[in-house]
Amino acid sequence: MNLASLAPLAVVLPILGAALTFVLIRHSRAQRAVSIGLLSLTLLLECLLLASVWNGGTSAVNIGGWVPPFGIVLVVDQFSSLMLVVSSAVSLAVLVYATGQGMADGDQDAPVSIFHPTYLILVAGVSNAFLSGDLFNLYVGFEILLTASYVLMTLGGTGPRIRAGVTYVVVSVVSSVLFLIAIAMVYGATGTINMADLAIKLSELDQGTKTLLHVMLLVAFGIKAAVFPLSFWLPDSYPTAPAPVTAVFAGLLTKVGVYAMVRTETLLFPGDSLNTPLMVVALLTMVVGILGALAQSDIKRLLSFTLVSHIGYMVFGLAMSSVAGLAAAVFYVAHHITIQTSLFLVTGLIERRGGSSSVDRLAGLAKLSPLLALLFFVPAMNLAGIPPFSGFLGKLGLMQAGIGLGTPLAYALVIGGVLTSLLTLLAVARVWNRAFWRKAEDAEHPDPVLLAPAPDAARDMAPQGGPAAVRLLPRTMVGSTLGLVVLGVALTVFAGPLFQVADQSAAAMLDRSAYIQAVLGDGAPVPALALSGGGK
Repeated sequence: MNLASLAPLAVVLPILGAALTFVLIRHSRAQRAVSIGLLSLTLLLECLLLASVWNGGTSAVNIGGWVPPFGIVLVVDQFSSLMLVVSSAVSLAVLVYATGQGMADGDQDAPVSIFHPTYLILVAGVSNAFLSGDLFNLYVGFEILLTASYVLMTLGGTGPRIRAGVTYVVVSVVSSVLFLIAIAMVYGATGTINMADLAIKLSELDQGTKTLLHVMLLVAFGIKAAVFPLSFWLPDSYPTAPAPVTAVFAGLLTKVGVYAMVRTETLLFPGDSLNTPLMVVALLTMVVGILGALAQSDIKRLLSFTLVSHIGYMVFGLAMSSVAGLAAAVFYVAHHITIQTSLFLVTGLIERRGGSSSVDRLAGLAKLSPLLALLFFVPAMNLAGIPPFSGFLGKLGLMQAGIGLGTPLAYALVIGGVLTSLLTLLAVARVWNRAFWRKAEDAEHPDPVLLAPAPDAARDMAPQGGPAAVRLLPRTMVGSTLGLVVLGVALTVFAGPLFQVADQSAAAMLDRSAYIQAVLGDGAPVPALALSGGGK
């Protein structure tokens, strides 16, 4: 049996789970069991898909029996299956965290009843985007996850969340309209929206038309990926949402935009015609984002700016159009999904334990909760790229690829990447020193809980729904966060095999033949690459 034929279940299972949890909307315990169970099953399925393509190979599934380029096609290769596994692992951890938060707060009906079906729809949209083999189905995946995200962002209906939600919705709608216009233009110019078919037919267009289509798609995906200067909306939108929602947004939504950029740049527009503008954008995204982070006193806003900044590393790897650069970018995407989500979950615990996410109101957390200090320290150092963590390995791969490229702009990006990493370390070190290391009485406006006597070790974590659960750390929330931190460390331990898969994935994406022939058949022609400079 070809395991790739099970790929549609990665989308169907979360949708089925959303329907079941909606039916069980008044039975919160059953709702939690169904959502966690079906998402766990989805993760297991995606692990099998990744195992089936671990050593190479690309498979396509034609939905409804339509022969490509007609109908919907889902494509499973190393890159898409790796993204599926990482995204579902992160989504499951966040779901368990959110469930624990709802149980600890005694919130049995709302927003938990709304949260579960909406969250599973979000997961289905992400999976659909990663598997999509045509532009319109990719658009559908984006719309599914964005529609769900509108609901999740405004859970609770507070004023700040509604205001941030309006900005988020407007920006998302603009990017979606641009994407839809680009799809219409692509179809008008080529008569197809199947990406494997487009890889052949776009090469037959004149350069001016191809560049216009290229730029339109890049702008639409650039807004979704939050690259500079299209990232203005993110730092004001994400921090206002509930902690689990912010975490999953930070981990996944921008990476779906990055995935779309990688897929279209390598498959539809190979070569290096826009590599120089992409490199400039990558450098500005890194530097402007991290400078914004240094100016923040709220941990959630600081992490939102580092999220923007580190998107620049991924764009840098893509813009080099080399196997080494793209492989490092693939590895860094998997790393960043895990680490950024971990840090936002830890920030939710910090806010719960210390009463605030502002470093002006936090102090002494290392003494108050050593476990919380450890949960912050490990992913923070990973994000900053301290050896031997996966953040260091991913950045090292990007720097080596940039030096290997040898152009002045590549060297500028290497320097910018090193500077951004150092400034990231400075930003997280400031949080550590102020929120964890200094004495509580030294805080500018300390929350009263910080000045109260520290609980004994046995009460540092409260049971679900216990009398001290509001201030102490529910075990389910801590356990899911710890699991994600351990996953981030595992990326370091298994960096060798992961980089091997990333190298193979990058080589296959730049070659294109496996993808095109998997979708269109072994006899499909693979157009030659037209390079204007830089190498593959």
